[in-house]
Amino acid sequence: IILSNPGRRNALSLAMLQSLRQDLLHDVKGKELRVIVISAEGPVFCSGHDLKELSSEDDVKHHSQVFEICAEVMTLIQKLPIPVIAKVNGLATAAGCQLVASCDIAVASEKAQFATPGVNIGLFCSTPAVALGRSLPRKVALEMLFTGEPLSAREALMHGLVSKVVPEDKLEEETMKISRKICESSKSVLALGKATFYRQITQDLDTAYRMTTQVMVENLTLRDGQEGIEAFIQKRQPVWSH
Repeated sequence: IILSNPGRRNALSLAMLQSLRQDLLHDVKGKELRVIVISAEGPVFCSGHDLKELSSEDDVKHHSQVFEICAEVMTLIQKLPIPVIAKVNGLATAAGCQLVASCDIAVASEKAQFATPGVNIGLFCSTPAVALGRSLPRKVALEMLFTGEPLSAREALMHGLVSKVVPEDKLEEETMKISRKICESSKSVLALGKATFYRQITQDLDTAYRMTTQVMVENLTLRDGQEGIEAFIQKRQPVWSH
């Protein structure tokens, strides 16, 4: 999926959010879809919401619609049974930074930067803070939110906002390397594992272990669960059902 409105700095307008939602859901149950990569055209990955849509020219109903579909898209990414990778080359600000934080994996070029500068224009990044506060240490997230100052790609890596940082000319190669590795695994097992990860992360330790213990047993009932174990024992490559 390519954010393709560089003239507007790939802003998440209502139309862009609707298109992104549609693309994320496209063929999501198809056997061939194994991983989704979100990238962008131009020097800015995503500048966040289109501020022209948030002016007083539009009413509260329109403003609510923009933020509601944005929240829907961000939560959809983690609800999808498919791993979603952000491939970031350039600046990701406000809801654009939220988009990166919401993805399962984020690969960034050395020129990438990440910021939540809404405070500087009188619109605190409260919704981006949801994703940011779940990806970064609290004090790092709050410094970004309070000051609007950007994190470099290396700082974002150090604090856990992105998974990997590579030179710009290696970004495509590294993203595809991760994607191909994901595609080697069972789709049904990955779907179960992703859903379980996001369920357990909000639970207390005992509850998380009880739930994941049940899921491990469930995993063993899957055809691919048994196929993988048999293939390992027999020292051969597994043949997945999907």
